[in-house]
Amino acid sequence: MLKNYLRSALRNITRHKFISFINIFGLTVGLTCCLLIMVYVINELNYDKFNTNAEDIYRVTRSFNTGDGVETLHLGAVAPPFGPLLKNEFPDIKKVTRIYPSGNLTVRYKDKLITEKEGCFADENFFDFFSVKTTKGDPKSALSEPFTVMMTQELAHKYFGNEDPINKVIRLSNQFDVKVTGIYEPFPGNSQLHPKMLLSFNTLKDSAVYGKKNLETNWGNNAFFTYLLFPKGYNVDKVAARFPAFLDKYVHDVGQAGNSHESRNSKLYFQKFLDIHLHSHLDDEIEQNGDIKRVLIFSSIALFILLIACINYMNLSTARSALRAREIGIRKVIGAQQKEIIVQFLSESVLITTFSLVLALAITAAVIPLVNKFSGLALSFQLLNQPQIIAAIIATPFIIGIISGIYPAIFMSSFKPVKVLKGLLKVGSGSISFRKVLVVIQFSISIILIVATTIVFQQLKYMQQKSLGFNKDHILTMRNPFTPAQFEVFKNELTRAGVVKDMTRSSRIPTGRLLDNQGVSVIQNGTVQSVDAVLKYVNTDYGFITTYGMKMAAGRNFSKDYGTDSNNYVINTSAAKVLGWHTPDKAIGKTISYGGVNGKIVGVVNDFHFESLHQKIIPLLMRMPSFANNSYNRLSVKVSGNNLQSALSTIEQSWKKYQPEVPFEYVFLDDRFQVLYNTEQQQGSLFTIFSFIAIFIACLGLFGLSAFTITQRVKEIGVRKVLGASIPQIVTELSKDFLKLVLIASVIALPIAWYSMNKWLLDFAFRISIQWWVFLMAGVIALIIAFVTISFQSIKAASANPVKSLRSE
Repeated sequence: MLKNYLRSALRNITRHKFISFINIFGLTVGLTCCLLIMVYVINELNYDKFNTNAEDIYRVTRSFNTGDGVETLHLGAVAPPFGPLLKNEFPDIKKVTRIYPSGNLTVRYKDKLITEKEGCFADENFFDFFSVKTTKGDPKSALSEPFTVMMTQELAHKYFGNEDPINKVIRLSNQFDVKVTGIYEPFPGNSQLHPKMLLSFNTLKDSAVYGKKNLETNWGNNAFFTYLLFPKGYNVDKVAARFPAFLDKYVHDVGQAGNSHESRNSKLYFQKFLDIHLHSHLDDEIEQNGDIKRVLIFSSIALFILLIACINYMNLSTARSALRAREIGIRKVIGAQQKEIIVQFLSESVLITTFSLVLALAITAAVIPLVNKFSGLALSFQLLNQPQIIAAIIATPFIIGIISGIYPAIFMSSFKPVKVLKGLLKVGSGSISFRKVLVVIQFSISIILIVATTIVFQQLKYMQQKSLGFNKDHILTMRNPFTPAQFEVFKNELTRAGVVKDMTRSSRIPTGRLLDNQGVSVIQNGTVQSVDAVLKYVNTDYGFITTYGMKMAAGRNFSKDYGTDSNNYVINTSAAKVLGWHTPDKAIGKTISYGGVNGKIVGVVNDFHFESLHQKIIPLLMRMPSFANNSYNRLSVKVSGNNLQSALSTIEQSWKKYQPEVPFEYVFLDDRFQVLYNTEQQQGSLFTIFSFIAIFIACLGLFGLSAFTITQRVKEIGVRKVLGASIPQIVTELSKDFLKLVLIASVIALPIAWYSMNKWLLDFAFRISIQWWVFLMAGVIALIIAFVTISFQSIKAASANPVKSLRSE
């Protein structure tokens, strides 16, 4: 019996090639989208689960608050003493490990000189937390000694070729040598960190910059990512409840909070290790995290696209019911039961879905590399190779086949043989209403996606074109390896050559996060007045404001003509307001204490966007510290725009002349700003693709409904033609009912689209206003697409010879 069902199914598929092609094509597109999004979702939900102890690992985070408890900064890293002290104070903690990103490290091996950016200092028990396979060396001891390093096989091959890397010595930043003691496999793509080089944490203890004592007492350098391993099922809230007392006992940082009540101004938190990637959006992260909202959005889109593919199968299968009515009638006459006919049609549906699924799997495997290149993700088709996923895929043809085929099967099996054999096939209004509802749902979601795509790209355009308060064109950014004396010589040489307009040093550059702050107070008539305000700071030199073309709102820039400017400050207008001066000029000449250093405000610069447009403009203070040799780690170079390549060549020659041990590497500032909005750019592109797919599949559904309805109105069309109706009149008559469905879909979709996109825009401190014409455009596009789809069937029916449709009358 099953063999007979399959034979009949294949026969009907090949007999009605066009409709079968549309069915298979629609299901294949829907299943491919669903599979691709499934790979993405599985990848996101499995972040860091490869680590053996992942369930019992927590990260310590630290927030800083104003005097009235308002959080101003929340860091994913903490100061270096916290790790050992937490372990000593709370014996239930099994192990602690710390990670300190190394930043840019210049690595020299023989004649190779390369900057490595993906490295970190790691405690010796690092591999008890992160389950990465070590291929050479002992993971338990490889990082125990100072001045040792482990690296990935790829990095080892870059420096040593096919030689054995163990015990090879490389020089870092022209300061110290380290010995290779181990090789490990690369971290998986779905890991929250991907270091290619692990330096022994004990190296920091022996370094001149940090030193063992510094690491035990430095509470201000909150850049050490600290992870704790607890016993299985341990209730960490017991430890978290004792954090305030712990802070008051150990932390004594006058610059942050004073000596007695540190817990008022700073708080510690536990963050579950497996929650970091999708649920953590702190002010600094070891790498950029994902977002659970994005996972939910794309999961919903996948389910929707799959649903409308099933709906289209229903529509198209029912639309061709007139072609199979006599077949069903004959089957019933010769004794076929209704349940047998239902099984027959479900077999056909399952067969089509199976074929579509095979095609979808092949297409998914082929396009994943393109998706990775496009999105910057590291997705793998192997993510589907899990028992529960394989079981779901095997069940898919039966589930989808039954869902999409049950309505047409029941509908067609209910035909009365006497009526269908006489050509009296009629369909009740209830079924048409049900199918119209499905088309309304399809076009509602399509219109929502059109609106979403338009608003995403409008916001992107707004961010790219909005004035930032400074000029970012032709500015190169690079690290600063120069001593103050070398910098002046380097700058003067390039300025004389005419390739550089200006050059400046600073502790941070625009596009970076403003994380550094110290306590501020206003001094009036010799009296210190505390201010409940947070000012972030940037260390700059004389040329920062002029290099970036910022405008002064009042006062002056730092100047070499004033020997005391190393004790003075320039603030932005937002800082002037929070300090109590409503106009910038009132701030000039006032004395403030910042980080315990008294100085005068000599200038107020207009507000500018140092960070991305996701963040509000923060009150900012610029200063020129006397310890400038250690506080300027970034260079900004304003290049003459006449001949950019020639200018870059000249800058590189001078760089190599003064810094032969540091590779010449730069990034244009406007490229750095572009990177800030990569997520939105990818989101907009994905919305565009999904909008196109959703509209395309919705049109297939509308095509099926119009074909079905026009089939029922063939005789009506013939009568209208005989009575003198023109083709445009008939097309209009046939189309208006369908266009009403699109209008209804617009009424439903547009409020939902407005609400959803308004919430999305709330993630930006600076954003567009949603314009009414976006909704009108989305509705008009949907109407045009629907009309074109319907017209194909309508014109065909209106052009037919009425004699054929009226012959039986």
